[in-house]
Amino acid sequence: MPKKDKQIDYIWSDKKRTIFGLPLSFTRYYLTENRLITRAGFLSVNEDELELYRIVDKSLSRSIWQRIFGCGTIILFCKDADTPEKHIVSVKCPREVSDLIGSYVSQYRDRYAIRGRDMIGSAGDEECDHADHV
Repeated sequence: MPKKDKQIDYIWSDKKRTIFGLPLSFTRYYLTENRLITRAGFLSVNEDELELYRIVDKSLSRSIWQRIFGCGTIILFCKDADTPEKHIVSVKCPREVSDLIGSYVSQYRDRYAIRGRDMIGSAGDEECDHADHV
């Protein structure tokens, strides 16, 4: 069952963690059914939203310190003009979170019949799907 923030129904949430794996940061990540939200700041708050269907690939990075404290950084590669790479920095259980994001990306794409070819050129790329133009 999704948890509820004051404004957000989210599936997963975590804070960016310090070198010792402690959530002593003003950066928080929220995963909803259709977007990933990053909220950063204390007095002045910046919020960035990424639609899940725009994610085309992901990778996981774990430094020695992150491995010791059970954290890791998830890197999402996106077809988004202002966020071509999204870093979810130093969160707990990164493999499980990465798999969770992947499953919601697939569900969202299946629900709305969105495929990779639907996003070609969406981030200003000059790519072209030649099969559609023959």
